[in-house]
Amino acid sequence: MSYAIIGFGKIGQALARAFARSGIEVSVATTRDPASFASHTAAIGPTIIPKTLAEAVKADIIFLAVRFESHPEVAKTLPNWKGKIIIDAMNTQAPLEQLDGLPSSAVVAKAFTGADLVKGFNHLAAAVLDQDPSVHGGRRVVFLASDDDRAAAETGALAEQLGFAPIKLGGLSEGGLLVHARGNSWGQLIFKDLIKFDR
Repeated sequence: MSYAIIGFGKIGQALARAFARSGIEVSVATTRDPASFASHTAAIGPTIIPKTLAEAVKADIIFLAVRFESHPEVAKTLPNWKGKIIIDAMNTQAPLEQLDGLPSSAVVAKAFTGADLVKGFNHLAAAVLDQDPSVHGGRRVVFLASDDDRAAAETGALAEQLGFAPIKLGGLSEGGLLVHARGNSWGQLIFKDLIKFDR
């Protein structure tokens, strides 16, 4: 299984550090030339590989960590995303009315034709996501929502490898709304920093 992170802002870098802590190789791409951020990836660790967008989208599992407004541009990189899992780690302040009443993840799913989309890793602020997920003898929770059980299971397995405790919230229309940051009305689980203890 191969992995990529599209976007190298605060969330993208926090995700890259999670991969580095676990010694898992991940490609990182932005719309810029990889040479422009290669020194940053090298500082995080040897398993963080700067690539072009066209190279990075060859990965099996791809984190979207760009600004929400930029995702349609990323979606144009491939004509079809069949067989790929897209993890939507983005948030938007757009009210639901601007999104046709849909959770933002459902809007993203439409853009990435053929992909299996998982909403995940977005409910934690970048500074929290950046920390070691082992806390007080437990593991930091990441919420996952998807209409595809296989994609949710694969993403959950990756979250475990990265040291997190994945909790599945169901489909995008239910679970996606719980972790949707929108206008003045926020999902109940957005920015909740929870720890799971295995007993």
